Amino acid sequence: MLYDPQFLRMVLVLIVVAGIVTLYAFELFSIEIVSAGAIATFLLLFHLWPTPQSTFGAEELLAGFANPALIAILALLVVGQGMFHTGAMEGPSRILAASYGRHPTLTMGALFGFVMLVSAFINNTPVVVMFVPVLVTIAQRVGTSASRVMIPLSYVSILAGMTTLIGSSTNILVADVLKRQDGISLSFFSLAPLGLVLAFVGVVYLLFIGVRLLPTREDNKTERSSGHQYIAQIIITAKNPHLGEVPVAGMFAQLQTLTIRMIQRGDQVFYPPYDVEATLQEGDILSVAATRKVLSELLVSDPGTLTSMIRDGAGDDDADPEGALAITEAVVAPGSRYEGQTLEQIRMRERTGCIVLGIQRRSHMMRQKLSTIRLQAGDDLLLFGSRKGLRAMRHDRDLLVLLWSMADVPDIRRAGRARLVFGAVILAAATGLLPIVDAALAGAVGMVAFGCLNLRQAARALDLRIYLLIGSAFAMGASLQESGAAEMMANAAVNAAMPYGPAALLIGLFALVAVLTNILSNAATAVLFAPIAVDAAVKLAETPEMESKLAVAAVMTVIYAANCSFATPIAYQTNLLVMGPGHYRFMDYLRVGGPLVVILWLVFALVAPYYFGL
Repeated sequence: MLYDPQFLRMVLVLIVVAGIVTLYAFELFSIEIVSAGAIATFLLLFHLWPTPQSTFGAEELLAGFANPALIAILALLVVGQGMFHTGAMEGPSRILAASYGRHPTLTMGALFGFVMLVSAFINNTPVVVMFVPVLVTIAQRVGTSASRVMIPLSYVSILAGMTTLIGSSTNILVADVLKRQDGISLSFFSLAPLGLVLAFVGVVYLLFIGVRLLPTREDNKTERSSGHQYIAQIIITAKNPHLGEVPVAGMFAQLQTLTIRMIQRGDQVFYPPYDVEATLQEGDILSVAATRKVLSELLVSDPGTLTSMIRDGAGDDDADPEGALAITEAVVAPGSRYEGQTLEQIRMRERTGCIVLGIQRRSHMMRQKLSTIRLQAGDDLLLFGSRKGLRAMRHDRDLLVLLWSMADVPDIRRAGRARLVFGAVILAAATGLLPIVDAALAGAVGMVAFGCLNLRQAARALDLRIYLLIGSAFAMGASLQESGAAEMMANAAVNAAMPYGPAALLIGLFALVAVLTNILSNAATAVLFAPIAVDAAVKLAETPEMESKLAVAAVMTVIYAANCSFATPIAYQTNLLVMGPGHYRFMDYLRVGGPLVVILWLVFALVAPYYFGL
């Protein structure tokens, strides 16, 4: 036995898999290096030591890179990027953020409750895709890290998937094994009683323990923010959402984040406090004081506000900025030819296509129209325009453009198109009109075709870590199955538990499936173990009635355990979907999801024997 080539190959594969998982967990090297190294190791192993009478090799090991699940995930990342770059979720997120400020627990509870309810009846991948941009935007607006909500979003959707027959594609696959081998069909809600118990325990864990284990990890691209107030200008156009707003107690309630220093209406000027005569009319020019953060939020608050700000000072024939929009700062250089000139005189928009949104002068607040302010050396200008146009201004010797402060601004003018594409993807995937991969890929192409993203922005959404991680996960799973290691572990666990009775069999089966589902994938693990579980149930049964009862219990055990895909990002695709937005590392999933797997196993061990009458 020790010299059996097949046995030695199996042991070697297990050692390699254990080493890869260890490297992922302790992050001794980057995920990209470990993933690429894993694939290279398996390629060499099966080339130098091929399985007898088998064609298993590079084609099978690299098949993961062409897997529909991988293509779907990458395409959905592009779709999500399109939603972000157009600010399409700003409206709903602003409402939810306002509600969060008043009732944080109730708001998040309702949101996650809705995710859980929907995920029980449709594929949870489009549900998670739908809520990722919403939760990212809420996190930004309330000043918290997206890493505090992304893993709970994925886990809640997975927990809901174990409560109905269609909650996960894995459930259907395993139920089909039971029907083919034993002629027994599971009903729609067969999984619900015990599944709801496990889901409830999982949610309680996330609320009281998991939330304390989540990392707080900020985005490196987070926009620089300061408390400096810029003098800016807003023109009330026919499309401006504040048209007709009436001041209350001398202030405009909907513009409370701004300090309105004066309103100019032709030759008439209004100063605070404002009375009803200052009700905002079309053509009014508001001189306001606001921070960079507030002005950035104004740009994505409404298409009318964005249009009114970028049309300021533009002629009828001037085109709006095209391409990726951004905001940055620039300082008027000493000895600049702009000194003593107004914004109208330097004609920056005509020369560069960029707009001066605001001016900040060493804490000195000016009460005059933005376009009439004469510039001084050291003035801090807040610039807005296309990223390409702003970068081109670095050659201007009269301005010191602070490119390191540049941040993208969502182009909300294209938000409607993005919502249509996004809605079509969700509808097609959720109703089964199209497979998820077809709908996702069509959505990614649609985002580019309708101008919601350019090719460079779409390419930036394709996360190399996820691409290599999924490819290596498929290579690991294929190697374990081809070498016989997966089947050996399954049979060993079943044989070890069988002498102790049916209850021990189910408890041991749950433990092994729950571990392997986080290394292979839930679908691969479930399909592998389902027939083994049914065979073991048949061997243990003493009567035909007992045989059917044990077969159903064994299959349901496999389903519950296969859905415990919490401990690694490669275990399930929703874990991978939230990995980028949450800025997670491999160990984050093990830290939060590992205890959850153990707790669900303990709950199952306590409840299952009574539930199944064993």
